[in-house]
Amino acid sequence: MMLMKNQIIKLACITFACAVVSACDTDFDNPVSGSSGHSGDADLSKFVTIGDSLTAGYADGALYKSGQENSYPAILAQQFAKVGGDSNFTQPLVSDNLGGLLINNVQYFDNRLVLNLTDPTSPSPEPIAGTPTTEAIGSGLNGSVFSNMGVPGAKSFHLGAPGYGNPLGLPAAANPYFTRFASDPATAAMITDAAAQQPSFFVMWIGNNDVLSYATTGGVGVDQSGNPNPATYGSNDITDPTAFAGVYAQLVGAFKVANPAVQGVLVNIPDVKTIPYFTTVPYNPVPLDQATADYLNGQYAAYNGGVAAILAANPAEVAKRTINFTAGQNAVVIMDEYLTDLTGFNPALINMRQATADDLLVLTSSSKIGTLANPADPSTVWGVGVPLQDGDVLIPEEIALIDAARTAFNNTIKAAADADTNLVLVDSAAVLEEISNTGIDYGTGAINANYATGGAFSLDGVHPTARGYAVMANAIIDEINTGFSASIPRVDPGTYTTIFVK
Repeated sequence: MMLMKNQIIKLACITFACAVVSACDTDFDNPVSGSSGHSGDADLSKFVTIGDSLTAGYADGALYKSGQENSYPAILAQQFAKVGGDSNFTQPLVSDNLGGLLINNVQYFDNRLVLNLTDPTSPSPEPIAGTPTTEAIGSGLNGSVFSNMGVPGAKSFHLGAPGYGNPLGLPAAANPYFTRFASDPATAAMITDAAAQQPSFFVMWIGNNDVLSYATTGGVGVDQSGNPNPATYGSNDITDPTAFAGVYAQLVGAFKVANPAVQGVLVNIPDVKTIPYFTTVPYNPVPLDQATADYLNGQYAAYNGGVAAILAANPAEVAKRTINFTAGQNAVVIMDEYLTDLTGFNPALINMRQATADDLLVLTSSSKIGTLANPADPSTVWGVGVPLQDGDVLIPEEIALIDAARTAFNNTIKAAADADTNLVLVDSAAVLEEISNTGIDYGTGAINANYATGGAFSLDGVHPTARGYAVMANAIIDEINTGFSASIPRVDPGTYTTIFVK
């Protein structure tokens, strides 16, 4: 999973100072606990992982060195080594802790986010200052192979695509993160580089971006169900479940061909409704007094009346589209492409309505709500006088598309694990649901999914903190211990960092 553009997000609803929030860190110190154990039936002599940004250790909207060093694969590798496993686990480490990525010395991705507490009543995530040094082309890493084959932004079908790291395809048709370390940038595929190492044990976590890019852009994309040709997809489209199933079988098969006795862990896809990118901004963040509410209702009277007249035979949609403000907290006004198009009757009757609790406002909408669409016109307040756009919110119909695809993907992943006694399934969806619903108590502390304060998620609202990755590593260790009669020691998540402050 990867946010292609970081935005500065102001969240007035978060009021805290670092002194009273244990989730704030100012350094990268990170001791690890562990005890003796054994590998049981698991052959950990050669360990390889493959996946997307979650496997790479991406956090705070960027790939930075400390994040990689605290990726769940790195945590697993150090615990595997304690029971005689692979002690030569390698990662394509970036050059600094700034996180920005250069293509031919031009910065293409922003630096990582840190929390600016200059005003503790309105803390703001913002890119850390500095000039990054990580170059996509000419990194010096090409020609080698790495144990951690996590590439931010990768979708399932990218893993088997030759030339996915080809510098001639940058920035649109190739992935600069893979360009950095592909064995042969012009021809190599991620799965080829991974399987060529003939691992005895692998972890694969892929498929998140097959729905997440659609979700994080507020449903600006196409559900490609029924279209099994990924070559025709846009960057924010939902992958066809049939195409996913075919690709996934090929990926697992590549490891089996390289080593018929290979063992491994398959990780499923979490529900977007459990991550703070979609749960932090409330649907009703607009405070109004009675006089302002009355004024706004007057401004929307013509719209409400026009909708009521044309849709008289459909009272349910009339009620859904009627915009009404009251004193107190109010729902924002949003666009909804699933409403009946009435612009043929009257161009002013656009497809808008007020949000409900069933809508999910994306995290970046918080920096937009309440600002002016037209700085010269005070009536153009986003979410009040001007509706939020499609990319600012996931509506129920879009959420249903995501849920359907994710369910199908997870069925494919489970079936692959069930079909091979050398494979076990890790239910990351259940882990994140627990973090979201009740939090997880790991003994020396606890984490939850609250944005910035919960400890589980980094400041991009999608990717875990080092502590969140440690919790996920423990979940994987638990399944390996159960499935392979092993006793690999867990880590103490409390010794890992969370968010960072300016």
